[in-house]
Amino acid sequence: MIRLQRRGKKHQPYYRLVVGEKRSKLLGEQKESLGWYDPRKNQSGFEKERINYWLGVGAKLSPTAHNLLIDAKIITGKKIAAHKKSKKKAEDKAAAPAAK
Repeated sequence: MIRLQRRGKKHQPYYRLVVGEKRSKLLGEQKESLGWYDPRKNQSGFEKERINYWLGVGAKLSPTAHNLLIDAKIITGKKIAAHKKSKKKAEDKAAAPAAK
């Protein structure tokens, strides 16, 4: 899986784009570093050839990494909602019209 690995100090995050086993710990050893992203400066640097290689081999992207690569024009497609809506709010909205 290709995902972001947080680095940096408190309140000064930057992220590495890494590829590794999905079940392994994120802060553990990863197979390869594919780039970096700094959200404070809104800058990034990705290795396009290596990302395309890993995607060709069958690696999956996390939703946030997918959206970053679309912004960087490395891959094409629609963005994915990175945060899931809670079930509790969805059930409340569905039950409210039925009660009226």
